Amino acid sequence: MKIAVNISRILVGLLFVFSGLVKAIDPLGLTYKMEEFFEVWAMDGYFTPLMNFFHEYAFSLSVMMITLEVVLGVALLVGWRKKMTLRLLLMLMILFTFLTSYVLFSGKIRSCGCFGDCIPLTPIQTFTKDIILLGMILLLLAKQDFIKPLFKELLPLALVMISFVATVYLQMHVINHLPVVDCLPFKKGNNILELRKIPADAEPDVYDYTFVYKKGGEEKEFGMSQLPDSSWTFVDRKQTLIKKGKNNQAKINDFSLKDIDGADSTEAVLNSPEYLLFFVKDFEGADDQWLRDFSDIHKKASDLKMPLWVVTSDYEGANHYFNELHEFHAIIYTCDATAIKTAARANPTLYKMKGPVVSGKYSWADLSKAFK
Repeated sequence: MKIAVNISRILVGLLFVFSGLVKAIDPLGLTYKMEEFFEVWAMDGYFTPLMNFFHEYAFSLSVMMITLEVVLGVALLVGWRKKMTLRLLLMLMILFTFLTSYVLFSGKIRSCGCFGDCIPLTPIQTFTKDIILLGMILLLLAKQDFIKPLFKELLPLALVMISFVATVYLQMHVINHLPVVDCLPFKKGNNILELRKIPADAEPDVYDYTFVYKKGGEEKEFGMSQLPDSSWTFVDRKQTLIKKGKNNQAKINDFSLKDIDGADSTEAVLNSPEYLLFFVKDFEGADDQWLRDFSDIHKKASDLKMPLWVVTSDYEGANHYFNELHEFHAIIYTCDATAIKTAARANPTLYKMKGPVVSGKYSWADLSKAFK
């Protein structure tokens, strides 16, 4: 039993540390996933005011959750405060199991984001993983007498505190400088146009259809091959998934650029030789330094005769800021807000492009490095 407990301790501890660090390199990814859960629950009428409150503070909750995962994993590995650590791990694991079961059985959310964007898992894989981990934690709780501290005196506490500080620092660094490891489809070197296409080996979903017709006071369902004659009136069509397809979604499926007239300019823009895309989610943090950096980029782009295009979901705000207030005469393209969240984890983010290929990405804190 002692061997089983220690193997479970190592596996649970390492998985929590790994899971936390994978999300810590891109905390906004978990933030957006949390927002998705809160939005769905609010729309379904589950504690709507509370869900709206959580939605507003999703980023803070994300940082706390990621940090807690890493700290508890380290605490379990070094044997610090085992009773408290195991109880917190159990509470966290029950929460994770609930979330993954909701994803699996409701079908309203595609994934839970357990390992971030770097290691995508299917709903059944994440649910199975959580059930196994839950069983391991229950074993550790029942046999916690076999768990002994790896070190004496203050070293376990010091390691826990170091993990706390390091995890928070990593997340704050990423918020300012983009993910340390970019696992998103817009990462450097990717061809955006190619990733907007459905993969060649895609298998489509297979559906069965039934049709509801009415005649007199009677309603009846008919299959595709047994449709009634013209004396029946069509009422409804029902769709049932028979077989789930595979690899049938483009990795980039919501990215399109529209000009001032609403025309789709995606192909024209992405097929340009060399150019810059300046992604702006909003103008909440726009300050003097932000303006100076953009002015510098605008001047260098002009000197190099390299087009600089602004991409935003808020055309009116962008036009007011860049053209009415500061007279940059910028060309602005609108894009879906969700696509911008994926493409630009920092606000703003600058892309250097060679045709449809991303040749460089720079956060607002690194804009000055774009031409070095």
